[in-house]
Amino acid sequence: MKSLNHLVADAPTTIFTLMSALAQRHGAINLGQGFPDTEGPAEIVKAAADALLDNRNQYAPLTGLPELRAAVARSNERFHGLRIDPDHEVVVTSGATEALAASLAALIEPGDEVVLIEPLYDCYLPMVRLLGGVPRLVRLLPPEWRLDRDALAAAFGPKTKLLLLNSPMNPAGRVFDQDELGFVAGLLERHDAYAVCDEVYEHLIFDGARHVPLMTLPGMRERCIRIGSAGKSFSLTGWKVGYVTAAPALAAAVAKAHQNLTFATPPNLQRAVALGLDKEAAYFHGLAADLQRKRDLLSRGLEGIGFAVLPSRGSYFVVADITALGFDGDDTAFCRHITEHAGVAAIPVSAFYGDADPPPRHLVRFAFCKQDSVLEEAVARLRRHFRPAALAS
Repeated sequence: MKSLNHLVADAPTTIFTLMSALAQRHGAINLGQGFPDTEGPAEIVKAAADALLDNRNQYAPLTGLPELRAAVARSNERFHGLRIDPDHEVVVTSGATEALAASLAALIEPGDEVVLIEPLYDCYLPMVRLLGGVPRLVRLLPPEWRLDRDALAAAFGPKTKLLLLNSPMNPAGRVFDQDELGFVAGLLERHDAYAVCDEVYEHLIFDGARHVPLMTLPGMRERCIRIGSAGKSFSLTGWKVGYVTAAPALAAAVAKAHQNLTFATPPNLQRAVALGLDKEAAYFHGLAADLQRKRDLLSRGLEGIGFAVLPSRGSYFVVADITALGFDGDDTAFCRHITEHAGVAAIPVSAFYGDADPPPRHLVRFAFCKQDSVLEEAVARLRRHFRPAALAS
């Protein structure tokens, strides 16, 4: 029989699926996958439930319900000063991953080069390659996740179509500042390139950092596609509601790709998310403050065991260096080991790199978007495993 598409058929099962299955098999606390273990705001959930019962359950409009598109526009102006036309510059998608797929499909033609920054979310490379794009990878340098501007500039060239920019970053927790974004904007203008901006953690910012959408910089309004996520902003990751903000020509192309992927997103969820986006700013600030506290709780525990915890100024994650623990193996072996023998699951950071060059093998990612009692028990399990002598003394 004729072969399948090797880019799909030969793709490995994601590390998240593998580690979650391993965690379940061993009864481990799962700090691998990034989803909260509590529900989002009750009034938003109730709004979604009520909306199922009012006879509006058929296809939503292709670009999303008007009330959600209007709420996305209001949110853009309220938090970032962006004046958005909800009728021509917003597209609602079935999650941010679909938003990424539609945005990349709207831009990439076979042979186009795409600049990507490592470590990167695991779906970026497969999507780019499936569309015939050619990845050009640039690495941030740990432990501060420093951006090498010379390396980034060298990745751009005559065939560059776009940069895929994730800020705040998964897994690094890196938030790019205004000066760095200005440098990026200069490269985009110089090379007549676009930016697809994955900003799903836009409200999950710590330590007084400020999230600045690249779209807000001079000259970037027509070059940027900005992606948001209700799942991350309201701790409802299973709902899979995302939204794209872009200039009319870009938004129209994204909508055409979206119509061939999912076409529409459940209307009851859209209406509930519209309610959520209009919540007072105190809600979003409180969510970030609570997650910062959880980050600190887990980080202190890990440092007390011997991990070196890298800075994280946004997202659900901290990255920890395992070197000082003296483990005889790489990050993947370490994550399997602690899942099986300590009862705590994490993700090897090497899974967030491409295959162009060997990735770092001494870093692991922990999710802290869990209940305090869960984080405390995870730390206790790791402490019992790595410091039994100290506990006995």
